[in-house]
Amino acid sequence: MPSLLERFRTELPPRDLLRMTMPHRAARMLASYGLHLHRRTGAIDLDARDPALVAAILDVARFFGQYWFRSEVEGVEHVPEHGPALLVGNHNGGFLVTDTYLTMAAIAERQGIARVVRPLAHDFVFDDPTLRMHAQRFGAIRAGQEVARCALERGDLVLVYPGGDLDTFRPFWRRNEIELGPRLGFVRLALRAQVPIVPVVSAGTHEQFIVLSRGDRLARLLLMHRWARTEVFPIAFSLPWGITSAFLPYIPLPAQTTVAFGAPLRWPKLGPEAANDDEVVRACRDQVRAAMQRLLDGITLGRVPFLGRLRQGRTGTTGARATTDEHPDHSA
Repeated sequence: MPSLLERFRTELPPRDLLRMTMPHRAARMLASYGLHLHRRTGAIDLDARDPALVAAILDVARFFGQYWFRSEVEGVEHVPEHGPALLVGNHNGGFLVTDTYLTMAAIAERQGIARVVRPLAHDFVFDDPTLRMHAQRFGAIRAGQEVARCALERGDLVLVYPGGDLDTFRPFWRRNEIELGPRLGFVRLALRAQVPIVPVVSAGTHEQFIVLSRGDRLARLLLMHRWARTEVFPIAFSLPWGITSAFLPYIPLPAQTTVAFGAPLRWPKLGPEAANDDEVVRACRDQVRAAMQRLLDGITLGRVPFLGRLRQGRTGTTGARATTDEHPDHSA
């Protein structure tokens, strides 16, 4: 552990880490982002990814995954070892992106750190210079069709959470539901780039804090969609703050966490032009959501909140089973 922390400190200086995670700093960055009217500052450099930083962060993620979250991984063999693919996940945990770290760590452990995974991130991440620099070193890219397609053309894996703020701040009692909302862009991206979609879901990551209310109505009153590009103003219970805004960083509760990958979904009968057909795109989106929900149902069967699944609830490799009855070509 000491050598692990030393590597982490070397690649991500403590001063920068504090600048990015202290609550007052996070509030200032959000305010600055709003005052800038979420302008897009600077181009995304796909060559800025730093394998040493990625390895250091993912090694720390594995450590906490093993000893704090008692994490399990299923179906990672479904992720293509070569060529591009779009990884589509359910989003959990609010400000902390434990689901992203554990997903990337699982892929790196199987395929190596050279297999590039690019998580899509909110514009907010790229508004602050320090945060933008380290996000790009980690391989993150700004959410958007153009830059994501460039990454896919390079043969990278792109990780997207279409549900965004609606998903990551859904109330605690809806933690086992897939919430993709009305967004269709990820399907259009997959069709235009002609790449498979790999479902990836996690359970337990939404038990690291307790979302009491998503705050949809409050967000509308505050016009947050205009200045913060979010439709929610969530209230949550988290450590060490108690009940407060869920936009603050927090100490995650040690909830057992499982990450599961499903079999790739492909639409070989649909060409790039299908991305312009809203009816076809919605049908594909519904198939992805159904596959993700089956996958999530599988890993939450017999699950006790915070403790994980009871032994008798385990039914084998969920990732392999979840999509055996999926026939994505039917959307054609």
